[in-house]
Amino acid sequence: MKKSSIAGIVIIALAIGIIISTYADSSTYGSFADATESSSELHVVGQLNKEKELFYKPQQDANYFAFYMKDNEGKECKVVFNGSKPQDFERSEQIVLTGKMIGSEFHASKILMKCPSKYTTDEVEVTEVTATSAKI
Repeated sequence: MKKSSIAGIVIIALAIGIIISTYADSSTYGSFADATESSSELHVVGQLNKEKELFYKPQQDANYFAFYMKDNEGKECKVVFNGSKPQDFERSEQIVLTGKMIGSEFHASKILMKCPSKYTTDEVEVTEVTATSAKI
């Protein structure tokens, strides 16, 4: 074989290896239990616990936001985010956090929210008026 063919095969093999290792590291989803066992960053999907209070006081520290979230397995954990509270956070249907556990708290580096669509119409219940209810 020619030297250029061998060099091309080696370059292609290296590129495939880099793509596979990058993909394996970037798509790690788990739960709070997985985050407790792992020291690396991972994605946790869940819902905001609306029964517990959100902690965000921009007058004291605009880069501290804390809340409680339940992951898809039902485990609840306190989440700390070093940034400002996202707009319409309370209205989110689902939250995806990127971060890792530090002690008993999950420290998020990114927050992605799935919010209700603003294009859906509100449901209105309409009942039929019967002759007995229409008497004057």
